[in-house]
Amino acid sequence: MAGEMPFEQPLAELKSKIAELRKFGAEKQIDFSEEIRRLEERYAELEDELYASMSSAEKMQLARHPQRPTTIDYIGTIFTDFIEFHGDRLYGDDLAIVGGLAKLNGVPVTVVGHQKGKDTKDNIARNFGCPHPEGFRKALRLMRQANKFKRPIVTFIDTKGAFPGNAAEERGQGEAIARNLLEMASFRVPIICIVIGEGGSGGALALGLGNKVLMLENAIYSVISPEGAASILYKDASKALHAAEAMKITADHILELGVIDGIIPEPKGGAHRDLATQAEHIKSAIWEQLQQLLSMNEQELLDDRYRKFREIGRFTFNQEGNTNHA
Repeated sequence: MAGEMPFEQPLAELKSKIAELRKFGAEKQIDFSEEIRRLEERYAELEDELYASMSSAEKMQLARHPQRPTTIDYIGTIFTDFIEFHGDRLYGDDLAIVGGLAKLNGVPVTVVGHQKGKDTKDNIARNFGCPHPEGFRKALRLMRQANKFKRPIVTFIDTKGAFPGNAAEERGQGEAIARNLLEMASFRVPIICIVIGEGGSGGALALGLGNKVLMLENAIYSVISPEGAASILYKDASKALHAAEAMKITADHILELGVIDGIIPEPKGGAHRDLATQAEHIKSAIWEQLQQLLSMNEQELLDDRYRKFREIGRFTFNQEGNTNHA
């Protein structure tokens, strides 16, 4: 199992034993078919048990898997006729954000998403998927164009968060994120957002204000990274896995809280196990949601988006009459 996570080690060891037994049997001309069959049955049982009972921390590891498909991977398999646009026309081109025009089943759309690198060199060039202000402004430029020409918008979210460096703050990081939220709220076209890996803080929200927000089964969505939360709450960033459990950041938790509208299933073991199948699941989900949204007029789209985000969260009252917000 290439690139297995620590919690997948028992599966890797069992698979290795099966491979060794096959090789030994072939070399010594011994029939181990019955032993191999039993081991394969045990492998299937263990696989079902492991992936059916993953903790939040284990799902976080899958969401951050170095081989997990990126925005560019999905654009290449879901859409056709993609034309990438570059630059924000103000400062520069941020490679942590990719976007452009494409077609989904023949329907013109604008696609924008965070982009992590495939290796160390690429990750450095793309700043590990953490955008600078010019990245968010590039995304906004493309979304404004989509709104002008009545094209639906599809966003892919996969970032630990907006880059927090001095240069990013000097160029207006907070304002860029706020501007995206403000204008996305007013666009009169369908907006579908999909968390494909890690949805972290404002960097994720800057592409996340849509009529429909979906998550992949093993993706995570949080107001702060588990490492950041651990460093604040426990004064120890190494307790990130513990923080992940407490923060309720998995797709199941986020759906229960009403923040997202649906969960897109993943192949057993994660999206990186089968890109084609995962892309087909995502394409079907986008198309289904898009058909519903295209039946709405402009005012209905605005009202639907406003209602969605106004309904997130609940107010309860404790015995003393004080208000608690969840």
